[in-house]
Amino acid sequence: MSQTWGDFQAVVQLSAGLNVAILSFVDISLPAIKERRRVFAKAQQELDMHRSAPGKVTSAAQLEHDCQVDEMNQKLYLLWKESSSFSNEEDSLIHSTGILGFIGAALSLFLLWYSAEYYDASISVTGKFVIGLSFCSLIGAFIINFMTASQASVFTKQCNQIREEMRQKL
Repeated sequence: MSQTWGDFQAVVQLSAGLNVAILSFVDISLPAIKERRRVFAKAQQELDMHRSAPGKVTSAAQLEHDCQVDEMNQKLYLLWKESSSFSNEEDSLIHSTGILGFIGAALSLFLLWYSAEYYDASISVTGKFVIGLSFCSLIGAFIINFMTASQASVFTKQCNQIREEMRQKL
């Protein structure tokens, strides 16, 4: 007995629902991205405050303070430089998620219509493959957003460590 589109309609409905929901996956990584950018801005503000702090009592103390500020500035700059290339990738990845979401949603909605229209028709291997493909865009978008959020949180953590070191040294 061959399987019909009606036998797979529940799977197609699940695919359609999840692929429409994929468009909200950007919400997974956006908070981490915004936090990373906020922490970098805050660290730069704090460093600027230390740089313009009132002079030390002696020239030696002022020179030591200036060297420590320059050291923190260098660490912050290197981290910013590393994360700035990621920032470009980040924007591209979020764009890719939108494209995957749109394609997956369109494919799933088409499959939903097709399975309703041809409910009693036999489903071919190609039909099963297309249903599987509609799930792949969901998995791809989730992985992209999870990786983006993870990398953004790594940079945020490193920046917060530099901020803590600034508080202790300066």
